[in-house]
Amino acid sequence: MPGGRLTQQERQQIGLGLADGLAYAEIARRLDRPTSTVTREVMRNGGPTAYRADLAHRATEHRTHRRRQTAPRGPDTSPQAHGRDAEAVRAYEETLTTVFMQSGTPKMTARVLSAICISDAGSLSASELVQRLQVSPASVSKAITFLEEQDLVRRERDERRRERYVVDDDVFYQSMIASARGTAQVAETARQGVGVLGSGTPAAVRLENIARFLDFVSESITRAADQAREILHTKRN
Repeated sequence: MPGGRLTQQERQQIGLGLADGLAYAEIARRLDRPTSTVTREVMRNGGPTAYRADLAHRATEHRTHRRRQTAPRGPDTSPQAHGRDAEAVRAYEETLTTVFMQSGTPKMTARVLSAICISDAGSLSASELVQRLQVSPASVSKAITFLEEQDLVRRERDERRRERYVVDDDVFYQSMIASARGTAQVAETARQGVGVLGSGTPAAVRLENIARFLDFVSESITRAADQAREILHTKRN
């Protein structure tokens, strides 16, 4: 399996594959590359509908040049805890970010969430995120606001009264429960439409089916989250 960075020819093949409607796995197979490599490449360069090989190649060259310029100050040059491989950690962080983006998370928000998730402390301050990601404080603030709205991070203050953003097991549990509540609310709103549109009419029947489906999903998510939390917390204790 070839290693190293993607070549311009490989990027052109990715573009052709996307135009033909091929899955990432099939494009990767034809290139003899890991699927994660193709996924990261596409997601960081506009996504499947906006990917352009020439623009992606120039953007990668620009990022590489910028990374070399900032390397003395960058986090990748710092000694890694627990003897970790700095390049492997960086690659994994990009993969995790890509997965979050595929689930619908905006790019900067996905980067912030990934950075916090892979930190040993499970938390980072705003200044640490700015330094680590090489972005503006405003970008971090906007991303944190989005994550808080999704119940994916919580705030706490350390011994120096600095605000830190935390991701832990309970945060993801709360996020799942919030998602279930939102789904239940959609179900209830759909059910209200049955009375408005007239019971038994095609539109009302459709809304009733939507409501019943979403009720089942919401209840299943809540039940699964509660069970998982109880089992995992019991095992830790």
